Order: sequence, then C-alpha cells, then structure tokens
Amino acid sequence: MSWHVTPEDLGAYARGELAPPLVWSADTHLAGCAECRAVLAAAWDPGALDAGWERLDAELDAPRPRPFERLLLRLGVADHTARLLAATPVLRRSWLTAVALVLAMSVLTARTGHSATLFLAVAPLLPLAGVALSYGPAVDPTYEMTVVAPLHGFRLLMIRTVAVLAAGLALNGLAGLALPGYGLSAFGWLLPALALTATALALTPRLGPAVAPSAVGGGWIALLLVADAAREGGDRALAPFTAAGQGVAAGVAALAAGLLFLGRDRFDQARSHGGAR
Repeated sequence: MSWHVTPEDLGAYARGELAPPLVWSADTHLAGCAECRAVLAAAWDPGALDAGWERLDAELDAPRPRPFERLLLRLGVADHTARLLAATPVLRRSWLTAVALVLAMSVLTARTGHSATLFLAVAPLLPLAGVALSYGPAVDPTYEMTVVAPLHGFRLLMIRTVAVLAAGLALNGLAGLALPGYGLSAFGWLLPALALTATALALTPRLGPAVAPSAVGGGWIALLLVADAAREGGDRALAPFTAAGQGVAAGVAALAAGLLFLGRDRFDQARSHGGAR
C-alpha cells in the first residue's frame, strides 16, 4: 500500500465519528490492509466491540415481522401492540376465507331475488365467532404466555377484539356494498353485531370465553326465529332490523359496553385461575 489511514482517522473510525467520504475510503482501505486493521484493533474499545456484537446477534435472532405487523407499524401502532395483533389466533387465512365464503353465499342468495334476511342474520354472528376464537385457553395457542405476561387481561382482550372486529366488519361492509338495491337496510347488521359482541364480552368473566359467545349467538338465532314467526307478511323486515330494533340494539350495545368496563378487572382474576368458567 502506498498510503495508510492516519491514526487519528482510525480512532475516529473506531468511535463512529469519521464522516464521509473519509469513512468510505477507510472502509475500502481496511478491507485490503492488514497493518491498518491491526492498528484499528488496538484502538478499538473492547466494551464497545462486545456491545456491537450483542446488538448484531439480537438483530439477527429477532423474529421478522410479517406483512400485517409491518403495516400496523407503518400506521403508528406501538411495536408490542402490533405484535399482539399479529399473533391474534383467529386472524388466520382459514378463518378469513371461511367468513368471506359465508358472506359471498349470503350476498349471492340476496342478489338472485331472495330476501336479504339471511345476510342480515348471519353477518352479526361472524364477529361474535371471531371474538370467541381469539381468547381463552381452549383456542389460544399463546394463552400460557399471556397468563404470565405483564399485561392487563382486559387490555389483551380489547386489542384482539378490535383486530377481529376490524377484519369482520370490513368484510361485512364489503358484502353490504354488494347489495346496492337494498340501500341502507343492507347495513342493518352493524348495530346487532356490536350488541352481540359487547354482550358476549361482558358475560365472558362469568360464563367463560367459549360459553358466553355461544349463549349470545343462540339467543340471537332464537330471537330471529321468534321475530320471523311474529311478523305479518313475508316481505316485511324482521323486528331486529326495523328502526325500533336498531334502537334497541344500540341501547344493548351501550349497556353491555358499560358493564364490560365496570367489570374489566375480573378478566385478570379469571386469567389467574386458568381462564373464566
């Protein structure tokens, strides 16, 4: 070599203070000059070198975020919250595919001349089923980790509920847009869906994460059967999808949300005993 990096520049390089273009020139030179590498090794702080290797090992061993998690991070969601959302068990391709197929069949039935009642009856059950499949020891493969995690059980449930509701309501909304002939009545499922989900969550500490949604879903089906038997004329809307029924659904959703907030600490008590029963 006809020249070498000066000791001052090597010291600045070791401290990370050498500015470009000198740092680029030093990089190129060090790759082929054993003498300068030896000088650099003597000038390097061993503690800083060890810390650098530790950071590199941690970066290499860190799990790579999936596309959904990267999207949440780009939207400003905190990294730990994005990881919890991405790990929500129900947000899997199979569940989303099943939901999309059910909605497609319901929309197809309505567009071929049949009533939209089937779509309105099924749509509120899908977010409810998603919430039931996202929390609890029987369905959550990460449940043991969440039990020992320093995380409020109510917060974990809300994070996963928001994720499931966002996915379910988005699919339901797209299905409703596919029924333009029914106007705003095609979105009559929204308030019942919120009411059913909030009621199931409020009952979860007492009945458990599997029984509560099942009981609420069964009650919804029974209500629809009673309303169908009581209505006069096959072309009239079922009571839950009338203006009065929508008002009742909004009231039930608000009441259940209040009870859920008041009983939020019970989720930690249930989690500490291995899940609500």
